[in-house]
Order: sequence, then C-alpha cells, then structure tokens
Amino acid sequence: MKIAGLASNRGRNLRHIADVAPGGAELSVVLTNRENAPVLEAATERRIPTEVVARDEDESRAAHERRILDRLSGYDFDIVCLDGYMRVLTDEFLASAPTTLNVHPSLLPSFPGMDAHEQVLDSGVRTTGCTVHVVTEAVDAGPIVTQEPVPVYADDDADSLKDRVLHDAEFTAYPRAVRWFAEDRVTVEREDDGDGTGDATSVTVEGDVGGDFPERRFVSEERADTLRYGENPHQDAALYVDDGCEEASVVAADQHNPGAKGMGYNNYNDADAALNLVKEFDEPAAAVIKHTNPAGCATADTLADAYDRALRTDAKSAFGGIVALNRECDADTADAVVDSFKEVVVAPGYTDSALDVLREKKNLRVLDVGPLGEGDDRFSERFTEKPIVGGRLVQERDMQSPTAADLEVVTEREPTDEQLETMVFAWKTLKHVKSNGILFATGTETVGVGMGQVSRVDAVALAAMKAEKDAEGKSAEGAVMASDAFFPFPDAIEEAAEAGIEAVIQPGGSVNDEDVIAAADEHDMAMAFTGSRCFRHD
Repeated sequence: MKIAGLASNRGRNLRHIADVAPGGAELSVVLTNRENAPVLEAATERRIPTEVVARDEDESRAAHERRILDRLSGYDFDIVCLDGYMRVLTDEFLASAPTTLNVHPSLLPSFPGMDAHEQVLDSGVRTTGCTVHVVTEAVDAGPIVTQEPVPVYADDDADSLKDRVLHDAEFTAYPRAVRWFAEDRVTVEREDDGDGTGDATSVTVEGDVGGDFPERRFVSEERADTLRYGENPHQDAALYVDDGCEEASVVAADQHNPGAKGMGYNNYNDADAALNLVKEFDEPAAAVIKHTNPAGCATADTLADAYDRALRTDAKSAFGGIVALNRECDADTADAVVDSFKEVVVAPGYTDSALDVLREKKNLRVLDVGPLGEGDDRFSERFTEKPIVGGRLVQERDMQSPTAADLEVVTEREPTDEQLETMVFAWKTLKHVKSNGILFATGTETVGVGMGQVSRVDAVALAAMKAEKDAEGKSAEGAVMASDAFFPFPDAIEEAAEAGIEAVIQPGGSVNDEDVIAAADEHDMAMAFTGSRCFRHD
C-alpha cells in the first residue's frame, strides 16, 4: 500500500510510519504547505519524494487544494495520511482523494481542536490519548478508526503530555490504523450521494475482536513500590500491581517482619516462583527456590517434614534462597527455616509462635499471602506474560496436572503404585524447572534437579551429580526421573541407568521413541508418557 503524507511541520508520525512500514505500507510522497518545513529534510533522508505547495496570499482554499491534488496526481497512492497538517480540508479535496486519515492528540470526541492538551489538563481527567479518524470537512468529527490511551499525571504540563501522547499513543495507534488499511481489513461507510464520494459515516475493522487473545490490549497497573534495585545494583526497578488479581500472590502479601529490608526485584521474582510451585499440591508442601529454580521440593504429612525433605535435596544451593509453604507456618517449621540463611519465607499464614521465631532473623522477609484456596480455586490468573523488546508474549498458564490414570505405560515393566505417585509428584514439580529440565524424585520429594541445560543428556548428568554430591540422606538409586520434553536419543536413558534410575516419566513423541523405549527395557526401567511436555524457558 502506498501513502501520500501531508504535514506542515516536522511530520514525526509520518517519519515513524516510514521507518516501521506497518503492513508493508510505504510513503510514495510527502507534501507540505510550508517552505522549509522540517519534514522535507526528514523525507529526503529517507529517499521519499517531496512536494511543497504553499497557499498564495489571495488564493482560495479550493484553488489551493486543486493545486495539491494536481501535484499529487503524479504519484501512486492508496491512502492519504495527515500529520500536523494545519489546513482544514474541503469536500472537494476529500471527494477527489482516497480515504484520508488524521491523528488527533486526545480521545475524541473529547477535546477537539487546536489546544487538546490544555483542554485535557484544565478538565482534570486522568486519562487522555490519541484518535486516528477518517477526515471529514467537520473538524475532528470523522468516524474513528482506532484510539490509544495514556495516563495523565498530577505533575503533567502541556509539553510533557504532548510528548507522552506522541510517543506512547500516536506512534502506536497511527501505524496500527495504517496496517489495518494495508491488510484490507477496514471498511469505510459513506453517505449515499450517488457517486460513492459522500462523507465517511462509520468504520468497521475486520477481526477487531476480544476474547482470550484480543486484537488489542490495554494494561493498566499502578506502581506499588520503587525497589532498591533490579536484578543487579546498577539497574533501577519498580513493582507494579494489578489490583484486579484475585489469586494469592507475593505482590499483595503482608510483610510480617517489621524492620526487615524491603523486597527486591530478585526477591519478588523468586518468591513468586516458589509460591506458584507449592500451589500445585493439596498435601502439605514446601519448596526452596534459588534463582527461580527449585533447589528442593517435597510433600509430607506435616509441613515441617515437607520442608526438611525439600531442604535436604540441596541445602548448599538453598543458602540464601526462598522458602514457600502451602500451609500455615507453625513453630516447628519456623525453627527449621531459620536454622540456615534464607532471604524470604512465603506462606498462607503464620502462628504467633512461628512469627516469634522468624522475627529473630532481622532481615528475613516474612510474607503472608493469605488463603490459597482449594483445587482450581487456587488459580484465578489464566495467562502468563513475558515482556520482550518491542512487545510482550502472552500465553495460557501451564495448568496440566496429570494423574496416574492419565499416563501411558510404554515399557515391558509396569511402574509400581509408589512409582506412579512419584511420577505425578515429579511432573508437577518439573513444570517449575527451567528447560532443559530433569528431575529425580523418590516418594514425594526431590532427589536431584538438573535445570537450564542446552543438552538434555547434560541435564540428566547434572541431576545425577546433585543427587550424589549435594542431597543429604538421599540417592538416585531406585529413583524416578522426569523429563520436561521427549528424549531425542537413548543416550539420556543410558546416563540415567548409570545413576540408578528405575522409572521414567516423559512426554514421548520423538521419532526415536522406539529406541528410547528399547533402551529402557534393556535396563529394566518402567517408562510412562504424559503426551504433553512442560517446557519453561524463562
């Protein structure tokens, strides 16, 4: 799609559209009504042809526009985009030119005209933005194509608001509108005047729908705190809160240790990972997290026992880690937590005696997230998000929770009931291990964890090494191994057999599944497929 751009000054929106080429659209010409307008140099730098058609002192609007149309007639274009073009166009121009768009720096129909930002500030509204609309002879009254909001802050003036509306709203909305036209998704309805050139009356956009993954999203969050620093001391950071979240979270948690240091970026990140892990289990569960990965996790009849089993998986790595519990923390568990250095403990409540113990550690952050709920009620947030440069990835949360009955046994040897229980536990825990992830478990406790490896064989070797060197009173001998994705070759099974693994849970689905199963049979291992993987890449 080709664009004819009209601007009277700098034409920053036109320059931005030229740079990002939304939907493959290109500017075929930039025309201005002012000699020496800065947009001319900017267009020339981008090798876009330019035209200057200044209005003569005694020239009528209609005559001036006829000269503009005549000058544009030598160019191929499908749409006209105005950008700070300081002339009101007449019906003659609009009837002769293709659909003409303009961007206005407010959320029309509020605050039309030349001084939109001043009007916004005078009105006291807390949200403004921009509007891309089809141009009609009535100023700022044409049908709306799209809008983009921005907040108005108490310390704003017209200049700061203008700058933010331009960069945060116009640079988003105008390319979006152009892309929609380039993709032939926009229908402009016009008055029936017999020749199809009447005023535009309405706009519809094909596919502009809502649902789980809507065409457009507006995210509104408020800053809850400025953090001491980000992942590293040279990085600034802040915490923003979604007040609509109903799920128990570390963001909304009360901190029960007065005088302790505030939560940092890494503390929040790790505490969130720890809490999400223990939410997986109905039984009393404890997890110790380091750098968002489980150093250990376990369920047991009592919370203190679950914590002890989780810690003994890798007490060395747990030093300075995060503890999460899915039951009210009692004094016995608190005594065990403070026995070694921890940064944060997260739980859905604490007994008074537990708080007395935990508060003895001056800088231990004690977070109370409130009731976790039961079953599926523990999870109200359906989606997870990851910001990337230039955008944001959104996906459904990994809520899979297979039971023993869901597993497909593929080996000659059948897993025992105890191994099936361990497989289910291991899979729930493995969902929270960075890929490539391998987890060794016995009963309902971890034995060794191999995380974040670029080779699955290396992940197996790491889990075996951690089980042998760092697990206290545990062994990989006779354990269950869980893999977050299929084994592409039998070599990882060979590595696991050498470590003493007797049963495996994995997704299956490799072209080499038969070879992998044969290797398991050769080592008298039981193996079950889940039919789905549980990658975690962030």
